[in-house]
Amino acid sequence: MIDPVRFEIIRQAIDAAAQEMCVALYRSAYSTNIKTRLDLSCAILDRKGRVIGQSAAMPCHISAMNVTVPASLRIYGPENLEPGDQIATNDPYQGATHLNDIIVIAPIFRGDQLIAYAANLAHHVDVGGAQAGSLAASTEIFQEGLILPIVKIAQRRRLDTDVYRMFCANIRAKRETAGDFRAQVAANVTAERRIVEILQRFNLTDLDEYVEDLLGYTAERTRQALSRLPEGVFEAEEFEDDDGHTDEPIRFHVKITSKAGKITFDFSDSDKQRASSMNATFTQTFASCAYVLRCLIDRDIPDNDGFFRFIDVNAPPGLAVNAQPTAGVAGGWEISLRLCDMLFRAFSQALPEAVPAGCKAMVCHAVFGGRDPRADENYVFIETLAGGYGGRNTSDGPDAVQTHHQNSQNTPIEEMEVFYPVRTVRYELIPDSDGAGRHRGGLGVLREYTFPDHQPKFTILADRKKIAPRGLFGGQDGRTARYTLIASDGTATDLKSKCTFVVPQGGIVRYETCGGGGYGNPMERDPQLVARDVREGKVNITRAAKIYGVAIDDATGELNTAATQQLRAPREFA
Repeated sequence: MIDPVRFEIIRQAIDAAAQEMCVALYRSAYSTNIKTRLDLSCAILDRKGRVIGQSAAMPCHISAMNVTVPASLRIYGPENLEPGDQIATNDPYQGATHLNDIIVIAPIFRGDQLIAYAANLAHHVDVGGAQAGSLAASTEIFQEGLILPIVKIAQRRRLDTDVYRMFCANIRAKRETAGDFRAQVAANVTAERRIVEILQRFNLTDLDEYVEDLLGYTAERTRQALSRLPEGVFEAEEFEDDDGHTDEPIRFHVKITSKAGKITFDFSDSDKQRASSMNATFTQTFASCAYVLRCLIDRDIPDNDGFFRFIDVNAPPGLAVNAQPTAGVAGGWEISLRLCDMLFRAFSQALPEAVPAGCKAMVCHAVFGGRDPRADENYVFIETLAGGYGGRNTSDGPDAVQTHHQNSQNTPIEEMEVFYPVRTVRYELIPDSDGAGRHRGGLGVLREYTFPDHQPKFTILADRKKIAPRGLFGGQDGRTARYTLIASDGTATDLKSKCTFVVPQGGIVRYETCGGGGYGNPMERDPQLVARDVREGKVNITRAAKIYGVAIDDATGELNTAATQQLRAPREFA
């Protein structure tokens, strides 16, 4: 057993190494999606491929790497790795997620002894396929881009130029994507240096003793936390609007069993996989379970295999939550986020004060690409639009955020317009998009894109146009999302939530994302909070009176207490 003080110092040093990996990756990356939006994660794993340190980035990625890296190592074979080697994969059917998420893994040696692994996952703006950005509605995986089986991309510290050139030949945004790939390789080299330094600093031969103590500590903390959760069986269902090819919703169902400190997630009553991009891999489904459960237990429990081993997921192969070849999975994270909403709703039966109402719970991709007339080269841009978070037991849902385990940043207008041939017409909150409640949901976002000097292809891969984020415990649903193409003459065309089209000259693409669901009866909301929302332009006066029973003076924006009492009196106990 390592001395507790020494143990904690080593733990923080390994986490710091993972964080430095993250910094090295985003500071040397080329694409806005990685260098600014931080759609990436980094981790240190022990010699068995178990997560022991991580960067503070995308929670979904860390859970995914805990599945993907061990699977990759089993298939490739650690005995086939030497110092300075690195392997990469994006194959959803060998443990990865969707094709844009490329995982790069490097063994860490001390002398000739394999002691650990460094791994990072980054979302690339393009990996080939039928449409720019590789995220269009598909009918099979082969339309979504280049599949990298588990291949060696660096050997003895030298990049494998054959694999690298083959990869670059299949993508559109060659400069950005190639630069991002090199940044991933460099991040793992950074981790290797730091882990060897940690061994030297603490006079350790390897990490084995520390790892077993860490995982044992985490497992015991997790076991205690899970034993405090209410026992029972909790069920819920959720839906995606459609699969991008038919209008039929995709249904998900979960049965959560909590008994004797063990949690089981059973998705066996969910819909079968579709011939579309709207399917999730088992890894993505696992990530949603890990995230939601992690939110419900002690915050200072480390995120490593000692926690992940307690997550028991039953998702039979062939369902939309565990797709099998050759189903498309470009929209897999859309599904994983929707599962988070469903899992929180199920847990609301046991832990009503610990869960939020329905959230944006979709990635909400905006993808466009073409020939940049300024640089005369192909480009691809991708971002994900923010939306409303659900209201909580003690507070409102935040406005305009990336929800649940997504956690990426919003794209600044200034950077987007400097590096890409696009202009932003409007970027603002949407008043009254929240779900009303004792604590209201967050507001959605309106964003408009236009392209002054060319006509790019634009892909929307999103959802929430038909099925709103749901309110909880009497809270109202948030407003649904809307997607619109506005022609130069002002004619507006309603767009599907999953479509690809050419933007006409002078056209504007408008996104209006959904608001979060409300938590609790709107008539119980503090009138002063309603008055503040009215003054800030988030809720209009008419809605304040109708939904919240709160009267606001039109001239001053101040609360009219007497009129509010009259409005609320007949409805307080409705």
